[in-house]
Amino acid sequence: MQDVKVTIIDREGVDHVLDAPTDMSMNIMELCKAYELPVLGECGGMAMCATCQCYLESETELPEQSDDELDMLDQAFHVEDNSRLGCQIQITDEIDGIVLRLAPE
Repeated sequence: MQDVKVTIIDREGVDHVLDAPTDMSMNIMELCKAYELPVLGECGGMAMCATCQCYLESETELPEQSDDELDMLDQAFHVEDNSRLGCQIQITDEIDGIVLRLAPE
């Protein structure tokens, strides 16, 4: 088992450096909920609600956004060029060191 480091900046600007397991098929939304950060994830990770929207603050390369993610972001509030849905970012070795900022509610 190997963990990667994920930094989540909460809505008050506080950095949370989290250990994220790569062997549990988790995503960023689930990680935030596990650490009791204020992420709702109302749709359970189906890219249908945008309550896990975050902003990519690091130069981490992520997979291309799916049509479902892009469609949801088209309907969401506070969308920026670096917006992603946390539920669509899988925890893998490739995201070690990623920095994400939670979008406003």
